[in-house]
Amino acid sequence: MSNRPIVLIGAGGIVESAHLPAYQKAGFEVIGITDLDRQKARRLAKQFNVPNVYDSTQQSIICAPENVIFDIAIPASGLVDLLPIFRNGSTLLIQKPMGENIKQARRIKQICQQKHLTANVNFQMRFTPQVIEARQMISQGALGELHDIEMRVTVYTPWHLWDFLEKCDRVEILYHSIHYIDLIRSFWGDPNGILAKTTKHPKMMNMASSRSNIIMDYGDIKRANITTNHGHEYGLRHQESYLKLEGTKGAIKICFGLLMDYPKGVVDSFEYRVLESQEETEWISKEIDGTWFPDAFIGSILNMMQPEYTGEQMDCTVEDAYKTMACVEAAYQSNLSGTVSADL
Repeated sequence: MSNRPIVLIGAGGIVESAHLPAYQKAGFEVIGITDLDRQKARRLAKQFNVPNVYDSTQQSIICAPENVIFDIAIPASGLVDLLPIFRNGSTLLIQKPMGENIKQARRIKQICQQKHLTANVNFQMRFTPQVIEARQMISQGALGELHDIEMRVTVYTPWHLWDFLEKCDRVEILYHSIHYIDLIRSFWGDPNGILAKTTKHPKMMNMASSRSNIIMDYGDIKRANITTNHGHEYGLRHQESYLKLEGTKGAIKICFGLLMDYPKGVVDSFEYRVLESQEETEWISKEIDGTWFPDAFIGSILNMMQPEYTGEQMDCTVEDAYKTMACVEAAYQSNLSGTVSADL
């Protein structure tokens, strides 16, 4: 197994909770880290045995070997200014979202193409062990023809853990539901269109939005729905965080425990039910090794190092990520365009 060294640009909460634990678990070599807050970078370097703390991104570029992968974990607003400083031909793993709007996403794609950067966007939900298992079952025909994808999230999200989001004009779809939009695209490709409504919560008025309903249009047979509510403060009992995949022969339901009772989380679950010879079977629970955090982050960077990891190379390039950003932009445009009056 031939792995490449990693340098982290950014030392925020997601790096501490997911990136570095993932790379440590996988045995990857993280050779350096940098952050505007050098104290934070030093603390993580000590915690995860990272040998070098760089004063700046520029210094990390100068010191890095040619085969390094730069893992960029900074706010989306800074990407357009940061990317031009990398050497032509560099390899980058960029955190989602790919900019704060479609204009920035378009510029990021242009910069990567002009500088011949090998650049992926870290839509790591594609690489959760449970999703990989579901893909395998679907490819083997266990579900028949997949015709229904539903993602439902009813949780209480402590937004204060990401205080920069309070200054953002777009939050829920751009920073959270984008995961689900991208995941659905990874199954079915680009939709015909998007219908969406995203709203504030009366107890989270400092956030641009914290609840969304999104319909991705794939025609008259396939249904793709995303429903999120991050203000469910009534305890764990009725919190939900699941992906449901239904086909003509069977169904899968995946519970992502990470989002429930966050940041403690609960145990993930994977259940499936298959109709055999027109006879109903019971739902069956299956143990799947690994979780969204940190294991999916292993998959994202392995997809760049070793495409055979998932059996096929998952297209997570900036070109493909731009299409997800286009769906996000369409969702916001749909939100602004309003509804049809029922007073007819």
